[in-house]
This record gives sequence, C-alpha cells and structure tokens, in this order.
Amino acid sequence: MTTREIIQTEELYSRLIAKKVFFILAALGGLVALVLVAASLGSAKLGIGEVARAIGARLLPLNVTVSDKVKVIVWDIRLPRIVLGVLAGAGLAFSGTAMQGIMRNPLVSPYTIGIASAAAFGASVAIILGAGLIGSGKYIVITNAFIFALLNAVLVYGFARMRGMRSETLILAGIALMYLFSACTSVLQYIATEEELHAVVHWLFGSLTGASWENVRVLLP
Repeated sequence: MTTREIIQTEELYSRLIAKKVFFILAALGGLVALVLVAASLGSAKLGIGEVARAIGARLLPLNVTVSDKVKVIVWDIRLPRIVLGVLAGAGLAFSGTAMQGIMRNPLVSPYTIGIASAAAFGASVAIILGAGLIGSGKYIVITNAFIFALLNAVLVYGFARMRGMRSETLILAGIALMYLFSACTSVLQYIATEEELHAVVHWLFGSLTGASWENVRVLLP
C-alpha cells in the first residue's frame, strides 16, 4: 500500500470508530433518560426531577432533600424492576450475538435452535411435577430451565457433529428439538392443575412484578 492509501485507510477507520463511539454514547444517554421516565410513571405520579434527586441522593454524596415516600417508591419498588429489565435485555442481546457469531448464521436464535423451548420444558417440569435435576428450593425453576437449555445445546451440537458441523445442520437439529420440547411442555400443561398452569404461563411470558435488588444481584456477573 502507498502512503496515501494508508492515510485514507486510517482516516476511514477513525471515522468508523467515531461513529461507533457516538452511537454508544447516544444509546447510553437515551437509556438513562428512559430509566428516569420509567421510574416516574406509575400509580404514584412523580416528577423526573424527584426521581433524579432520589437516585442521586443514594448514589452520590449530594446534599438534597428527598421524602422517605419518594425514596421507597423509586429505590425499593420501581428501580429494581427497571434495572432487572435492562440487565435481562442486555443478556438476551449478548447471548444472541454470541450464538450468531459462533454459528456464523444470522438466523440463529434461542428459538430456532430450541434453547427457549428446552428451558420452558425444564421450568414446567419443576412447576408441575416439582422435580428438579439439581437441588430444590426457590431457585429450582431457574436451575431446571438452565440445565434443560444446556442439555438442548449439547444435543444440537452432538447431532450436528454426526451429520457434519454446518450451521444449516445446527439449525435443523435445533428446530427438531424445539418442536419436541414444545410438545412435551404441552403435555405437561394438559395434566397441570389450574394453579400450576397459571404459574407456567406466567413464567413463560415473564414479569418484572415483585422484582427486588436480590434478583438484580443474581443477574450481575
């Protein structure tokens, strides 16, 4: 490469980096704004300024006056839900990107390779049958879902190795397992009681209701 070509390449690279940095900063700014707006919405109407003061008084050495009611609403009720939603969304984005990068196929997702269906089946087993592969207690549903999702990933990888490691084979094996686990989940839902069925559906759809800082700590690396 000539000196001019090297300079042009470096300038192009610098512009691309600058665009990425700007996009990341803009996204972070938008996220902060959305957090403040979300924390101000609810049955108890709060101003964005009140929310910002309540958060700042807790995180920063600021000499601001915030009522105990606002502190409880913002810090103990609304903020855990918001932070948990942000972490869950970020985790899904990172895992999806990792799967697509590893398998080199933009069609890969937790649904197309059966991981989501396997996790749903594992959770249904814990909720309806009360059976956990490892241990028991309040984390039995999460543990079961994780183990079955991991088992699905191992099966998909094993089937793909038998047929030749290609991304198309991985997706086809994943789709087959997705339908298998979905059918098994449907059978469990058929024999479940009304309360168990409600719990399964609630888990499948997900909810941030009742989120606490303990739940947030579980998601932290």
